[in-house]
Amino acid sequence: MDLEAVRTYLAVAEAGQFQKAAVDLAITQQAVSKRIAALERDLGVRLFTRTPRGAEATIDGQAFLPHARELLRVADRAVASVHTARRPLRVDVINLRGAASGLMRAFHGAHPGTELDVVKLLDIDEAVAAIRSGAVDASFRAVGSPGRPLPDDLAAVRVVDERLELLTGPGHVLAGAHAVTARQLAGHRIWMPGILPGSEWAAYYDDLTAEFGLTIEATGPNFGSDALLDTIAETPALATFMSDGTRLVWPAGHGLRRIPLTDPTPVYPHSLVWHRDNPHPALAALRSYLAATKAAHDAPGTWVPGWVHPD
Repeated sequence: MDLEAVRTYLAVAEAGQFQKAAVDLAITQQAVSKRIAALERDLGVRLFTRTPRGAEATIDGQAFLPHARELLRVADRAVASVHTARRPLRVDVINLRGAASGLMRAFHGAHPGTELDVVKLLDIDEAVAAIRSGAVDASFRAVGSPGRPLPDDLAAVRVVDERLELLTGPGHVLAGAHAVTARQLAGHRIWMPGILPGSEWAAYYDDLTAEFGLTIEATGPNFGSDALLDTIAETPALATFMSDGTRLVWPAGHGLRRIPLTDPTPVYPHSLVWHRDNPHPALAALRSYLAATKAAHDAPGTWVPGWVHPD
């Protein structure tokens, strides 16, 4: 069904005249007549009767009126859903409990009128494809991992470094330490189920273990953070890594310890990635907000893999 013909039908119904409808639509009266005739052929009914005063809707024309209005409302909503000035800004944060999610909450607090859709995509290749297709407007990623250069039509800026901490249960041999070095963890069992092979965070932890002589066990099913915390609390031989920006709550009886890593402190680098031609006004606002609030990265006493995006 031709929506312009439906729009013309509504103009005639509201004006009561073909001539007035033509003026309102800025087209000729002949064009109005042709559109109405075409719509009547599509529907198989007469929509108007010509009268000395203009045009009156037939019984069928009156029945069609509310449906025609709804058709145009749906069409207008469909157009608005893909119009960058009207649809929400879609951003991938990987993890709803991590630093990137915290940044988006802070941005929304500073710009409460901005509509946001926050999504989670696991793999950087999936995120890059979503940015290039327009499925998302931006993504927080560790950029530069080997074999995964960003396409030329994407841009990235480093926005936050998350410091890694050691998480242990109360019975772990290091539970009472105020701080530990990464090299002191050699020989200890670091358990991190759910590391996705080929992901940028898998590349990060591969370099971390190689640099400091560590062993990370990624075995077993990943039942989520609550199950991970239960296991760490109950198993003195196990510890795990957690960033200082991760917000988790556990039962008081777990007695878990978050222990800073020092000399150097491994940090996980997050960059905002977006398409260079993305015109969404809220994306520009997000980039400005992050530029104004980001802390310095590559601080003395910290460590990142050599492939990490420097800027």
